[in-house]
Amino acid sequence: MPPGPPPGPAYGPPAPAAPPPGPAEPARAVAAGLLNLSGLGLGYLFLRRWVLAALCVAATVVLIVVALPADPDGVPGWAVLGYLALLLVAALDGARRGLRAPATAVTVKPVVAVVAALALLVVPVGGAVGYDRLRDDAVEEMLLDRLAATDDLVKKADGQDFAQARPTYRKALARYRALTEDHPDSKAAHRVHDSLDAYYKAVAAPYREDDHCAAVAPLEYLRDVPRSIDPDVLGTLRTWPDKPLAESLLTCGTGRLGTAQGDGEGGELGRLLRTFPKSAQAAKVEPAVRAAVDARAADLKGAEPCRATDELRSIGDTAKALPDPAPGHLRDDVAGAVENGAYACGMDQFDDKKFAEARKTLADFASTYKSDSRRARARQVAIAAEIAEQRPAAGAHLPPKGSPGGSRMRLVISNDGPDPVEVLYTGPVTGRITIGGCASCRTYGSEAAGRSKACQASGTSYPKKTLRLPAGTYHFLHKPGGSAATARSRAAGGSIQPGYSYTQCSYVVSGGLGTL
Repeated sequence: MPPGPPPGPAYGPPAPAAPPPGPAEPARAVAAGLLNLSGLGLGYLFLRRWVLAALCVAATVVLIVVALPADPDGVPGWAVLGYLALLLVAALDGARRGLRAPATAVTVKPVVAVVAALALLVVPVGGAVGYDRLRDDAVEEMLLDRLAATDDLVKKADGQDFAQARPTYRKALARYRALTEDHPDSKAAHRVHDSLDAYYKAVAAPYREDDHCAAVAPLEYLRDVPRSIDPDVLGTLRTWPDKPLAESLLTCGTGRLGTAQGDGEGGELGRLLRTFPKSAQAAKVEPAVRAAVDARAADLKGAEPCRATDELRSIGDTAKALPDPAPGHLRDDVAGAVENGAYACGMDQFDDKKFAEARKTLADFASTYKSDSRRARARQVAIAAEIAEQRPAAGAHLPPKGSPGGSRMRLVISNDGPDPVEVLYTGPVTGRITIGGCASCRTYGSEAAGRSKACQASGTSYPKKTLRLPAGTYHFLHKPGGSAATARSRAAGGSIQPGYSYTQCSYVVSGGLGTL
């Protein structure tokens, strides 16, 4: 097959030929690379690569949009690394393209371009410096906001019960400490001292309101604050709680004298003497305790000697727990007042017809204070009180202190029971005797059997005791002893007439004692 016709001529003007690359010029390559480091694509503009220059400018705009407004955390790492990588690629590409760029692409001498490129490097450097300043401002603003938020925490806790508010105060203190330790040169750190001044006032609110007992715990807490934060930040606040705490311990402790302290260390007064032993407040402890003792001692003559005595005992317990030398100075005064109080309390209980309490109080007094001149009287009234527990008429009035003169009548009391029996009596005279058990005697099945047979068996020698009593009305209480201790006591009464002799017989029936 013959060949076809040759192709026809192309239509339109011919495409211009690309300019030939110029000779290698290192200075131009350096200029193009350095100009591209400005981030504005100036190296490409130098080489008249408009699209590439526009891309560089666009990348810089994107970075500015991401970076502004300045954030305390700075520009995201991925953005910084990506932009730096782009600048490096643009610099290398610009240097590559500028090494043999056509002569028509360059209108500025390479030396001038290098100088301009070096001068323009101030743009990214200045931008970085300016951004760091903006970021520092953002950090300062963030720290000030954090300080304000912490101050708000303290304001919310102010006025709350300290036990409830303590966790909030601890959280606030930790935040103040973080500001001063992590950002010591910040504006917020320099304002922490003023915030701590408000913090101390909030925590010590009970002291400002004169609620000294409630103020002790928060003031003790404030004394420990220097352990949690730099004392230099606190300044004079470091020692401020000492005097208020000493005052509160003294006021609260003296106000609680007479109540049970419970800690075994003298309560607030003990803590005062141990914490501030040389303080003016510590010197007031002993006079305050003495005044409290004197006040309660005066109350012993009032309507409530038992209450005053209980308070004196509590004061004595407090005084004993105080550190030396206070207990040695106070012990005798308190002990003497308690001794007087115990006696006054027992007598008052008898007057108030509280016979069981009076018996115990006066019996304890007699067994505790063996050298007290009132011991015999206390035992006498205790006997009357014990009888009055079962026979209230025996407690109609206090038993006479002395023994009346005149003749005495004979009363013989025999025991027709297997165990000893104790006989208490009160009337013109008061006392007690114990009669031994009868070995051959047995209990009676009924009261009637006891009444008809007690102390009447011929040939039986019944244990007995004889009392010589002045005439008058008497009350007796027969108390079982030995194995009969589970039996009920028996109270009775009667009159002793002049010129007569009397006998009593004590016996045991099922369920208790009998008397005849």
